[in-house]
Amino acid sequence: MNLRDRKKERTRRLLSDTAIEMFLAEGFDRVAVADIAAAAEVSKPTLFRYFPAKEDLVLHRFADHQGEPARVVEGRAEDESPLRALRRHFLRGLDERDPVTGLCDVPEVLAFQRLVFDTPSLAARLVEYGTADAEALARALGGPAPGLVAAQVIAVRQVLARDNVAAIAAGRSADEVYPEAVEAADTAFDLLSHGAAGRGY
Repeated sequence: MNLRDRKKERTRRLLSDTAIEMFLAEGFDRVAVADIAAAAEVSKPTLFRYFPAKEDLVLHRFADHQGEPARVVEGRAEDESPLRALRRHFLRGLDERDPVTGLCDVPEVLAFQRLVFDTPSLAARLVEYGTADAEALARALGGPAPGLVAAQVIAVRQVLARDNVAAIAAGRSADEVYPEAVEAADTAFDLLSHGAAGRGY
């Protein structure tokens, strides 16, 4: 990354960090884009060059994970199936307390999650991210009915993460929830791999 790119990335991070701090303090809908630009000491048009929509100032933090399931499938070993690779990746995320898995009890992360899930426009934009992830994963999977398989994988990841977030929001620590989270993930990926019929459904 050259100097110009580094400066752009610093500005992008400054804008996002400033916005999130203001949103957490005052609420997403109560903060105007102009106020964020003023606090970051840039013009409003400059802000919109980095973030086309107000929601993007928040969801920028998910950008590194966008398309991740597809990358996991594309980068797996030749002898590893797509579902096995996706299971391994999710379990590793639980081990590392990756916020994307929902198994993270860092106070700043919890506050950020509340901001996202309690703000309708942010939650709606997050659904769009999931749709894009499913489309990318379908392309990576190929094979028969890739869109159906991809949609199920993305839905499973979202449900697992949401359940972990709910457990921690109820006052439990990530370490306390971890064994249940692993068991739930194993069950979910078993269902994906072998179907629900074998479990009495």
